Amino acid sequence: MSSRTSPISRPVRIRRAVARDARRLTRLVRGSGAYQGKYASAVAGYRVGPDYLEAHRAFVAVGADDQGDRVLGFYSLVLAPPELDLLFVADEAQGRGIGRLLVAHMRGEARAAGLDRVRVVSHVTAEDFYHRVGAVRIGTAFAKPPAVPWDRPEFEFRIPSE
Repeated sequence: MSSRTSPISRPVRIRRAVARDARRLTRLVRGSGAYQGKYASAVAGYRVGPDYLEAHRAFVAVGADDQGDRVLGFYSLVLAPPELDLLFVADEAQGRGIGRLLVAHMRGEARAAGLDRVRVVSHVTAEDFYHRVGAVRIGTAFAKPPAVPWDRPEFEFRIPSE
């Protein structure tokens, strides 16, 4: 048995993203395995800046490691119009429930903001994930070359009031 601790074996907490997270979040987006090869143009040069984090409800899933907080994933909720703008999970943390945890948190934030639905334009490779976490396919977002030269599935989360 290895003495190294898995990035998910320690408790995960979700906190509001702050300006000092911007560089780590940018690296997470640009380094995502889902955006390699033919999909690389969608994130090439993409930047999650401090101004973006201040303007939107962005939250980070973190787990403690020997160097402090390790960013496992994050999302950004835009209120008007309601949209899940970004949702990324670090490649090494995928398949361990971080995405599901972030979506549940996003639903709670949307409900608290009085939203009844949240739209998301999905990356092609994330379509199954959104189905599994309860999003309903509502259409297709058409290509926007040169950055995004492919059509993408469009989903909606329905947010019931409590």
